[in-house]
Amino acid sequence: MTIHPPEVVVVLGPGQIGQAIARRVGTGKTVILADSNPANAEAAARTLADVGYRTRAETVDVADRDAVRRVVALATELGDVTGVIHAAGVSPSQASPEAVLRVDLYGTALVLEEFGAVIARGGSGVVIASQSGHRLPPLPGDQNEALALTPVEELLDLPFLQSAVVTDSLHAYQLAKRANALRVMAQAVRWGQRGARLNTISPGIVMTPLANDELSGPRGVGYRVMIEGSPVGRAGTPDEIGALAALLMGPEGGFATGSDFLVDGGVTAAYWYGRLSEVRDSASEQEHS
Repeated sequence: MTIHPPEVVVVLGPGQIGQAIARRVGTGKTVILADSNPANAEAAARTLADVGYRTRAETVDVADRDAVRRVVALATELGDVTGVIHAAGVSPSQASPEAVLRVDLYGTALVLEEFGAVIARGGSGVVIASQSGHRLPPLPGDQNEALALTPVEELLDLPFLQSAVVTDSLHAYQLAKRANALRVMAQAVRWGQRGARLNTISPGIVMTPLANDELSGPRGVGYRVMIEGSPVGRAGTPDEIGALAALLMGPEGGFATGSDFLVDGGVTAAYWYGRLSEVRDSASEQEHS
């Protein structure tokens, strides 16, 4: 009789979306819930433990290599890492451009590098990016390549990411989320050498505490316009993102890797080709005024 090592799923940023995914892929496994706020990690671990999951709460700053390595070491001690869910990040209303790039861009690249070294054969990962990455105009080819392939510790030194160039938190967020998809594409090649897969999900407005911060923040009016102007006409739910992530991380998604899945109720479609094109044109005018 073959005895298989225990399986471990790691959730970095166990908010509502991270938990929704963990509920679908963490059954029978140890689920590590890691957050920069210990109280958030403990609350998420308790929520899942109360309904039968085996959980462990940890504190991590995803932009701190030593902190990420501690979580990696713990995970590998507990078993084979078969799932990585990276949902940690800050929003434009929560942080400065520098902080957004540090956490959302550099932190994501760091997590993918460190967990890519230990992901088990047959394992999978998903990174939660954003529809915002799809509203950034096309970047020059050399910038795409730099975001995808630049060594992690050199990423924040790229000239086009400097504070004199990226002066707005929303622009920083768009760049970070575009970078997430590009980084995942490149890292999927490396993960594939270990027999593992990696994809990005780019959600639209999904009702979470972070989204509520945005709706009540300076960009709240714009968010409501996007919701009302989308083909679906509503915001999404964490469970809808969780269902897609479960598909991508499970055997039914076995042919998907290195891909980005936009799930935004049609907001981006309307932004480029529908009712929300006026929002796009207005933003372009403000940018060039």
